[in-house]
Order: sequence, then C-alpha cells, then structure tokens
Amino acid sequence: MDDAGHLPVLLDEVLELLVPALHRQDSTDGKRVIIDCTVGCGGHARALLEASAGMAMLIGIDLDESALLKTKQRLAEFAKDVRLFQANFSEVRTVMDEAGVKLADVLLADLGVSSAQLQDASRGFSFQVDGPLDMRMSSSGPTAADIVNKLSQKELADLIYAYSQERFSREIAAAIIRARKAAPITRTTQLAEIVTRVIARKSPRRRWRIHPATRTFQALRIAVNKELENLSKLLEVLPSLLSVGGRAAIISFHSLEDRLVKRAFSSMVSRGTHRLLTRKPVRPSADEIRVNPRSRSARLRCVERIK
Repeated sequence: MDDAGHLPVLLDEVLELLVPALHRQDSTDGKRVIIDCTVGCGGHARALLEASAGMAMLIGIDLDESALLKTKQRLAEFAKDVRLFQANFSEVRTVMDEAGVKLADVLLADLGVSSAQLQDASRGFSFQVDGPLDMRMSSSGPTAADIVNKLSQKELADLIYAYSQERFSREIAAAIIRARKAAPITRTTQLAEIVTRVIARKSPRRRWRIHPATRTFQALRIAVNKELENLSKLLEVLPSLLSVGGRAAIISFHSLEDRLVKRAFSSMVSRGTHRLLTRKPVRPSADEIRVNPRSRSARLRCVERIK
C-alpha cells in the first residue's frame, strides 16, 4: 500500500515486466518515456518513476479530473518529469503528439475502476452505497440513469447480456421497465434492489458468489463509458506507440476486455514485430487478494516490441 492508502493492482508483477524496458542498454536521447494511460491515483506511476532512478519521464492520462488532482499531489516530488492530461486513453496518440513524444518505452493501462471512484457515492459506480445513477468517468455524456430510463426492454436486455453475460438479463430488463413506469430509476440502490429481487426469484442465495447487481452495474458502466470501444482504439494504435525494446502491459478485469487484449497482442506477435512476455495472463496472488479483494479478477498481459 502506498502512502495514501491506494492499492495498485499487481504492482510487483507490473514492475517486474516493465522496469527492464527502462534500464535496457541501448542508445537513447534524453530520458525514457513512461505512458500511464489510466494514471488514476498514481500508484503504478509513482512506483515506475521510483524504479527508473531518475532516468524516465511520465505522461499520465486520465478522464477523471479529480483523480488527476490527487495524482498531481502524489507525484509532486517528480513534478519536473511528469505531465498529466485529462483525456481518454483511446486518445493516447494525440496526447503524445501534444507532449512532443514520438515513442514510449513503457506503456501501462489499468482498466479497473479505482477504489476512490467506487467509494464516492456521488459517482454512482457502486451498488453498495446510495447515490445518483451516474457511472460517468467524466462529467459529460449520458448517465447510467439515462440508459436505464430510455432504452427499450429488448435494448436493455441485449446491453446487459452483451457486456456482462448476465443470464437473467431478459428478466432484469423486464423488471426495470415495470419499475420505471411507476417512477424514474435515478438511484444506485433503486436499481440494485430491482436486480436483486429478480435474482432472488431465479437463484437460491446459497449459490450467490457475487452480489446479484454486480453484472448489471458492470454492463451499464461499460456502456456509459464506451469502454470496449475505447480499448479497441487503444489496441489499434498500440503497435506504433512503442520504441524497439519498449514494453506495454494491460490489466483487464473481465473476459470481454481480456479477450480484446489477447487477440491484439497475438496479432502483434504474428506480424513478427513484437514478442509476448506473458504466455498466460498473470493473476494476483492469494496474499494480494486477501489484502485487496477487488484485485481478484485482474488479468495482466504484457508485450515487447522487438523490431
């Protein structure tokens, strides 16, 4: 745990895979370049800067303005080597151009929602605390409430299933439609209760491994923030972002993301320009899961540019 109580996921594994790219012995002009595409609370970024021993600069990207403010404070001692940008990680090439950087030696993307975001009831990410049904990483665009109250029953069912594989998506969508006829669904606990009642009728509580609303909330968050679309954009430009010997690591938290990353990395390897550093996704240890239960679904994959 770092000094602010933030728990960067798979930190030791990230450092083991990425730090060698910062210390490789080839010719380079100036400092190594670290791109943290989802800098969040700055846990991974700080550790990478410390491991670089003053040999690297960091470009941090995040859509969440409040996270960037916290990160600016956390990385204050590295200020001369840090530039922060409020943007989506899909815009990484544009950010690099603005920063005057052509290639990255290290690129990291942690696709998870941070603890700070989950614990902030006003953001609407969590079904465990009451708050507005928002779920936006930024302050623009449609909210989860907009989706829940405007989509048709079929559209809701298809969305929930496509983005979470929730097997009761049709029943949940029908229950949402019935509930919103009485009153708009605007609060996280409202939606969580609707979903829980459906699951309780369909599946005995003893079989619940996760909260019944988990998958529905995941699906809405993915839709609100266009997460898979933005990940695809990042993966499309990724091969052109790394220097020779540079490494990219992506931490995903559900199978839809991991599948996209796996296919993109395999394509890069098949072209002969990159090599895979993780034959299988790296998972958190039992000790890490015990300390940080939210890490349990994390999957880390890493690739290196070889020519």
